[in-house]
Amino acid sequence: MNLGLPATRTTVLAVALAAAVVLSAAALRALGATRVVVEGTSMRPTLEPGDRLLVVRTRRVRRGDLVAVTDPRYPRLLVKRAAEVNGGWVELRGDNAGASTDSREFGAVPVAEIRGRAVRRYAPSHRRGWVR
Repeated sequence: MNLGLPATRTTVLAVALAAAVVLSAAALRALGATRVVVEGTSMRPTLEPGDRLLVVRTRRVRRGDLVAVTDPRYPRLLVKRAAEVNGGWVELRGDNAGASTDSREFGAVPVAEIRGRAVRRYAPSHRRGWVR
């Protein structure tokens, strides 16, 4: 159906971009991905306040993984490093021990409580990349 509007290259590109964004968001949701904003300095120098991370659901946690977990004491999400994984329990540590609330305060957490593994920093743009 022609509405009398020219099908310009800009219009076609805008529609293609919008479709790509919608499909990407749907694919991320299907993978169980979530976005997390880093608050505080407990993971310096690896993560800085304001870093935005993509966290993907995982069934397997390995020593050294950056993981997101619900704080066992408060309704907030923490990003910490898996220091030890033993028999279904994970010891969590912040890279900046002096500024970190981690398993030294609240103990090991069940692996089932891990929300996912941080895999990519998508913002700010000058820090964009894979995280380890």
